Amino acid sequence: MSTRRVVGPFNRVEGDLEITLEIAAGRIDAAYVNSPLYRGFEQILQGKMPADALTLVPRICGICSVAQSMASALALADAAGIVAPPNGRLSANLTLATENLADHLTHFYLFFMPDFARDEYAGRPWHAATVERFRSTVGTASNEMLAARARFMQMMGLLAGKWPHTLAVQPGGSTRPLQASEIFRLHRILRDFRLFLERVTFASTLEDVARLSSRSELSAWQQGSGGGDLGHFLRIADDLDLWHLGRATDRFMSYGCYDEISGRLFPAGVWDQQHLPLDTASISEDISHAWYAAAGLPQHPAEGGTVPVADKLGAYSWCKAPRLAGQVVETGALARQLIAGHPLAIDMVLAEGGSVAARVVARLLELALVIPAMERWLAEITSGEPWCFPAALPEEASGAGLVEAARGSLGHWLNVKRGLIHSYQIVAPTTWNFSPRDAHGQAGALEQALVGLAATADESIPAAIHHVVRSFDPCMVCTVH
Repeated sequence: MSTRRVVGPFNRVEGDLEITLEIAAGRIDAAYVNSPLYRGFEQILQGKMPADALTLVPRICGICSVAQSMASALALADAAGIVAPPNGRLSANLTLATENLADHLTHFYLFFMPDFARDEYAGRPWHAATVERFRSTVGTASNEMLAARARFMQMMGLLAGKWPHTLAVQPGGSTRPLQASEIFRLHRILRDFRLFLERVTFASTLEDVARLSSRSELSAWQQGSGGGDLGHFLRIADDLDLWHLGRATDRFMSYGCYDEISGRLFPAGVWDQQHLPLDTASISEDISHAWYAAAGLPQHPAEGGTVPVADKLGAYSWCKAPRLAGQVVETGALARQLIAGHPLAIDMVLAEGGSVAARVVARLLELALVIPAMERWLAEITSGEPWCFPAALPEEASGAGLVEAARGSLGHWLNVKRGLIHSYQIVAPTTWNFSPRDAHGQAGALEQALVGLAATADESIPAAIHHVVRSFDPCMVCTVH
């Protein structure tokens, strides 16, 4: 016989999250993830001038507002048939990368690691050092990280004028051209951030971390020259076996990100034991268990709508259920690195599947991979060349903007009729990862990842549940519109 228990709200989560657990024989038998706050951005955008989206959609989130701006700008650029000049492309890469890397750092130090300072871990050989280093607000790590992050985020002022909610990101490029002195300052900021990562986060060079190609190499690196705060986490992960915790679909998707001359730094695709091509036409949104009016079969976002029905029978979330060719996929840094073919990511997932530890390692791996790319992009900026082209949108148009936020794949789909926005649909990374069930009863990625974890009907929720939830780094305010 099973019992039901509602868990939430969760602390250190952006937005509102509740999870209903069905518990039987001391284990989670089923999980139902609820995004309880409806936001309505997709309805707010209807009837507006298309350019208004560039002002409105960054307000969806103060953490990933550049990613929202980028997706909107790309959707408008697609509708207008315009491509940004090289300087505009490089500026877009740098701006998005700055936000994504700052997000990775914040997640690791402020959202994820403090859970291991819990009293229930007292007596573990690493606990005392973890309390001193990572206890929320008072650990030594937060002061070090916040100073480094503040310095790194000065890049956003130079690249985009302000953060969050910049208007520098436009369909035709960037309205914030860089002077030679500003490029020099950006190089210095990147150098300082690299030094922090190599001294504190990794205790090793970024290139050494980027070259790690397997779990065994990662373990040898940890026990040898490497370490730092990543090494501290790896010791915890081995002791608690976080490599076998929180496995979901083992099917991953990425839209690809950071455009370069010869493609993308991280390509688009699907990973299902191997790299497969991504067909975005096969994306659909199922609303059978979401509080929205059904329009029949699941629809592609370009044809979908958002009509709230708060008393809909059988529904339990404001989050829709996006599916790729009818299947549940996971998105995020681990997905990006699997599809990019990074050998460490592939070895982690082939050995134990997608896990709490693999997701965290993949996010820190991206710090080591993207900083050198940012240094290269800065060097490729050409003085005297254009930064932005004007974009004239036709009266009737449609477009899609697909980017990778820190948490994963973000898509905006736009339809313009008679010069105004007719429909605007947004599918965020957490919409994919925290989706409810679909019409076929398929549970979302987090719902699957929680099944089998220890839990009781009345005792305090085990930390393992928090580890799994936070390994996906939910941004609930981005999830429902």
